[in-house]
Amino acid sequence: MVNLALGAMEYGTRIDEQTSFRLLDAYVDAGGEWIDTANCYAFWQDPTGHGGQSEELLGRWFAQRPGVRDRVKLATKVGCEPLWPGSWPEHTEGLSSKAIDAALETSLRRLGVDHIDLYWAHRDDRSTPLEETVAAFGKHAAAGTIGRLGLSNYALWRVERMRGLAAELGVMGPSALQLRYSYLQPRPLVRDHAHDHRFGWITDEVLDYAQHNPEQQLFAYSPLMSGAYENRPDRPVHEAFDHPGTTRRLQVLTDLATELGTTRSELVLAWLTGGSPAITPIVGASTPQYLTTALTGTQLDLTPEQREQLDEVW
Repeated sequence: MVNLALGAMEYGTRIDEQTSFRLLDAYVDAGGEWIDTANCYAFWQDPTGHGGQSEELLGRWFAQRPGVRDRVKLATKVGCEPLWPGSWPEHTEGLSSKAIDAALETSLRRLGVDHIDLYWAHRDDRSTPLEETVAAFGKHAAAGTIGRLGLSNYALWRVERMRGLAAELGVMGPSALQLRYSYLQPRPLVRDHAHDHRFGWITDEVLDYAQHNPEQQLFAYSPLMSGAYENRPDRPVHEAFDHPGTTRRLQVLTDLATELGTTRSELVLAWLTGGSPAITPIVGASTPQYLTTALTGTQLDLTPEQREQLDEVW
């Protein structure tokens, strides 16, 4: 199995069904295992202003591919579906017991499955008591409809508080974290402006936490920064990354990629998956070429010297 999750965020909206099916088939045939989506994907692409299109497409794909469900691990999310069109991010479903119950039932129906391998809390809901959220997830884990619980875009102190509450209640706690991460690093204190989620970035503290809590699997979204590593004029590096460290890191990436006969994007994925702790990148491949890049990068082994060459650049 490859250490990669296929992001299906825009499958069924921007990416049409035929293309989506072809990419999903190729991913599984290549040994891909994780497929990542959310109940709110992709509300911003659909005229209704609500999500669910990605889950529905995956449900049709499963229905037309008997046996494929047993070959993959399925992850979806709850918490960010807009309450009404245009209400995101201020007004979303949240993580109350009632919201989780309803969202999980809907996701299972759309996907045509009886369980979710990894169910993500899409972002923290500070308006709901944490005990209520933990108990709700625990109830569904005990019922077998959730295999694992993950937290996305959470502050670490909230992660630990949830783990403590889960232990007190005797229910399943979180065993995965999903945040944004890549080889380039933004300037400090600009993440709120560069990203949608205040705590949505893997920091040194998160890396240290995962390294000393190996039961916590790290997933990284937007690892290739929407094509910014490939010098695409339509996909520039965000201004939050405009600092001397970015210039130096891009140069090292270019030099090493040239030496290895690979691309900068493939090199970034190799750096992510082969480090300590190892990180599972979530790549939203929209074309066969991008999927090939993702698969090739995650199977590229870097020597300790090559990794040091990348790591020593600040």
